[in-house]
Amino acid sequence: MACKGIVFLSAIFSITLFSATTTNAENIVSLRGPTAIEAPSTPTEITRYQTEAPPIQRGFVQQPPLIPHSIKGYVINLRSNKCLTCHSWTNAKTSGATKISLTHFKNRDGVELADVSPRRYFCVQCHVPQKNVPVLIANEFTPVEALR
Repeated sequence: MACKGIVFLSAIFSITLFSATTTNAENIVSLRGPTAIEAPSTPTEITRYQTEAPPIQRGFVQQPPLIPHSIKGYVINLRSNKCLTCHSWTNAKTSGATKISLTHFKNRDGVELADVSPRRYFCVQCHVPQKNVPVLIANEFTPVEALR
């Protein structure tokens, strides 16, 4: 008897779950505008990184700088970090790249290290590539007045 009850409740739950997901799917609005989600989209225009432009403006205080170039193929693992080829303190002047911040040489206790801290070694945890492309959704973020 208890088994029939469990089967019945499972069936009701499944029906409810399925109907809720199909109802919500009809109301989804795509960032592609009037193009239906299931319809193929037109390929986006190929854009280039602004490697010669001034640094991309930050949106808030303490925002990590954005990367103005492609990092496709960059290896960042325990043994190698391609970013340091140009951005390390020893190579930045020759390469013309921005050198990494002093904060990247401190451990969690604030002790300065001779090399990049392991917690700051994987650059793409905070820094992301950014191209100058049309905005899909307006940014309505406003920083706290005291921090402007």
